[in-house]
Amino acid sequence: SIASKLEMMRSEGCRRILLLALYPQYSATTTATAYDKAFDALSTMRWQPSVRTAPAYPDDASYIKALAESVKSHILKLDWSPDLLLTSFHGLPKRYLTAGDPYHCHCLLTSRLLREELDWPADKVRVAFQSRFGREEWLQPYIQNVVEDLPKTGIKNVAIISPGFVSDCVETLEEISIQGKESFIKSGGENFEMVPCLNDNEDHISLLKHLVSKNL
Repeated sequence: SIASKLEMMRSEGCRRILLLALYPQYSATTTATAYDKAFDALSTMRWQPSVRTAPAYPDDASYIKALAESVKSHILKLDWSPDLLLTSFHGLPKRYLTAGDPYHCHCLLTSRLLREELDWPADKVRVAFQSRFGREEWLQPYIQNVVEDLPKTGIKNVAIISPGFVSDCVETLEEISIQGKESFIKSGGENFEMVPCLNDNEDHISLLKHLVSKNL
């Protein structure tokens, strides 16, 4: 837990601590919540260390390059070429956007920079949002609608990446890789491939080292 790690670091003599939330795109629901929980734990300490928080990194050059290298290396392993790359981000109720949360803008920024790093035309990379639940309107377009509509427009070969997740999880391995693929194929698509998250590959570890070093 956050509290146990902070206490361990304090007991080992750490007097300056950097908090790095592993959410590339900032949202009050993710980055801010992680830091809030850390400060909740710190508030119970009689002797608090000096604490610094690292900002989100949606446009960090090392992050964008790591994503692009992951896409290129994965596509090279395929025996078909994608007509389109979908960048799918975790959804958020639209009211957060209208209240000033920068998450939506950060997602669009990451997707655009990834496309530019790949040097692909504007129509070969699109943004969608996944993991919607409840009745209110969320950020659009919804990934489910997108994968069902693409074959109708002649796009039969799709690759997808979820840049907002630093490691694969149920939202990528089940919701996209299984459910998303089933919906795409059922709607007339032919090839559907999920590009893995950065996980523990060397580019990602180098990125984390870079982010830590920059903020220490």
